[in-house]
Amino acid sequence: MQVTETSAAGLKREFRVVVPATDLEARVNERLDDLKGRVQLRGFRPGKVPVAHLRRLYGKAAMAEVIEAAVREANSKIVTDHGFKLAIEPKVVLPSEEGAVEGVIAGKSDLAYTVEIEILPPITLADFKTIKLTRLTAEVTDAEIDQTLQRIAEQNRPFIAKSEGAEKGYRVVLSFQGMIDGQLFEGGAGEDVPLVLGSGQFIPGFEDHLMGIKAGESRTFDIKFPDDYPAKAMAGKDATFAVTAKAVEAPGAVTIDDDFAKTLGLESLAKLRDAIKDRTQREHAAASRQKLKRALLDQLDERHKFEPPPSLVEQEFNNVWSSIEKDLKDQGRTFADEGTTEEKARAEYRTIAERRVRLGLVIAEIGERNNIKVTEEQLNAAVVEQLRQLPGREQEVWDYYRKNPGALAALRAPLFEDKVVDFLIELAEVTEKPVSRDELFKEDEA
Repeated sequence: MQVTETSAAGLKREFRVVVPATDLEARVNERLDDLKGRVQLRGFRPGKVPVAHLRRLYGKAAMAEVIEAAVREANSKIVTDHGFKLAIEPKVVLPSEEGAVEGVIAGKSDLAYTVEIEILPPITLADFKTIKLTRLTAEVTDAEIDQTLQRIAEQNRPFIAKSEGAEKGYRVVLSFQGMIDGQLFEGGAGEDVPLVLGSGQFIPGFEDHLMGIKAGESRTFDIKFPDDYPAKAMAGKDATFAVTAKAVEAPGAVTIDDDFAKTLGLESLAKLRDAIKDRTQREHAAASRQKLKRALLDQLDERHKFEPPPSLVEQEFNNVWSSIEKDLKDQGRTFADEGTTEEKARAEYRTIAERRVRLGLVIAEIGERNNIKVTEEQLNAAVVEQLRQLPGREQEVWDYYRKNPGALAALRAPLFEDKVVDFLIELAEVTEKPVSRDELFKEDEA
């Protein structure tokens, strides 16, 4: 076997590999000899089939297997001998001349091909002990618990059927059809849809036409969709709605006491407040960690500047871009509606893709050097969590992960990232800063 490096540019390498026809022939003979002792053909005793006969029957298949194995071994040797870490699988380019491949399979020509390799760049890791982070914390106040309690009470407020016309705060159960230019539009029809008047659940002006409506009454009215309506196909359009009120219900009183708590499955109001506080504390902790993690990733990005492998960036960009285009299509919007152009958006999301790939490589390098791994127990726990989210389909979900290594890898990736993040937070200098709930949950413009 002869291996010659023919090109080296950035992270890309190219090699020419030549495997002599005599080597291939020797391997084919070994396979046929092995096959001779195992194959059973009519008219021949076991182990007595002539090799020439086997060659006529299985020669081409054996040569194809030998060529595949030779390519695999050669590529592996290149990677091992040069100490490469591959960004993607090697790309094998076979000779394009007419009859070249057939000549190799027939045993008349050497196997000569080009292999294109893209490698990972060497990564020099920063001193993580010099990283300084601020962990935002927010106490759960009684006022916050009261607000949540009031919201729960509103969600569980009883409604009582009324014969009089609907007022603000009443719930109207509707069936409706909406038409634009005489045609029913997507999402323009509904049956048994509850709407609390004054909630702003429907487009502006819709609820105004329902004031005073009684159970069993039908109304038809015209209304205009807002110019900035998310679904571009309906934005600014005039529509006609035909509405029937199937029921009109007045809100009943809610007393927030022990009896109310018991309707929610808790022993007392005090227990309900404790449950709200516990859940809110978990929400605060999750928001705090998310901001801390984002700040950590920003610092990792600042401290590790290198050119990521182009193929990985292209893959990541394509994944992001297809999602962006789908979202815009689903919403009926354009890049102009978003205040940008496709060219500017492409440049922005390519930068995001480069950052994601670079950070992914840094996190992988940190994990490898510090022997950070996701255990089977942790991975199984993540699978079980997925099972819980789809009750009644547990076996289907379990089989999906068992049969799809890619899906399991996708589940493992965020677990691994979080373990690396925890490792880095332990090394970094972290100070706590008490803030309000609003500041904790405020989204950064970046």
